[in-house]
Amino acid sequence: MSKPLISIVTPSFNQGKFLRAAMRSVLDQQEVAPEYIVMDGGSTDDSVAIIREYESRLHYWTSAPDGGHYAAINEGFSKSTGEIMAWLNSDDQYTPWALSVVAEIFGAFPEIEWLTTLFPMRWDERGRAVRCSRRRGFSRAAFLAGENMPAGEWYRDGCIQQETTFWRRSLWERAGGALETRWKLAADFDLWARFFKHAELYAVETPLGGFRRHGDQRSSLLRETYERESGEILRAAGGNVPGRWRSALRSNVARHLPGPLHPWAHHCGLLHAGRVCTFLSADKGWKIASVLH
Repeated sequence: MSKPLISIVTPSFNQGKFLRAAMRSVLDQQEVAPEYIVMDGGSTDDSVAIIREYESRLHYWTSAPDGGHYAAINEGFSKSTGEIMAWLNSDDQYTPWALSVVAEIFGAFPEIEWLTTLFPMRWDERGRAVRCSRRRGFSRAAFLAGENMPAGEWYRDGCIQQETTFWRRSLWERAGGALETRWKLAADFDLWARFFKHAELYAVETPLGGFRRHGDQRSSLLRETYERESGEILRAAGGNVPGRWRSALRSNVARHLPGPLHPWAHHCGLLHAGRVCTFLSADKGWKIASVLH
């Protein structure tokens, strides 16, 4: 099996406290040597010294004022060549096996154009995994129904975790080849909306990494902005934030309806069909299964 090259971009600005852990989580991956790019926005802390410790293992890095978080990511991707792409923020981390699993699945299944995990994790400020919650699945229908919105008084199966989502360069190019920098926080949600116009999202039953909660990051300080922006993006994509009553019905169906009635619920639009990659064995590898979620 041919394993594709994975390009990872890390944008950073004055995140020296966490940057080394993020970089090591990329560079110390099991079995896979990624093409790694670090885009520092001209930090005044010890970030540049940390980057220099690993520069012999980097494909490219720079430290200079930039046009902001998403502009830096776009610039980093313009320096990349890998078939598979992702970005990891400088305060987040991958699991040690993440890129090996991702490369193996993309290599085995050319029909998979983007991939995420069913088990998103959360790290605390000390780098400990303090939460790992299961998602039921992902699909275009569920996304447009508002079930991957970040928050609100509606049923949601959970966000598509940016830290553990990977995609083929061909999909990136068909979806515009850049993050939309006019969004302050929700450019990832906008990218998912554009990806769903071209391909379904597959998921894997393996934790791939997580988001670090430390209290002073942009997403904590500007949560309301993210919710507002994602709502605008969803409506522009033809979706809707569901009402409370339908959300309550959807929630109870997803959690409590007996399995034999799931096809009926799918027919009524209360459950959605998703695709999940499951590991069988070292000899048999992975298989793709359809799930109702």
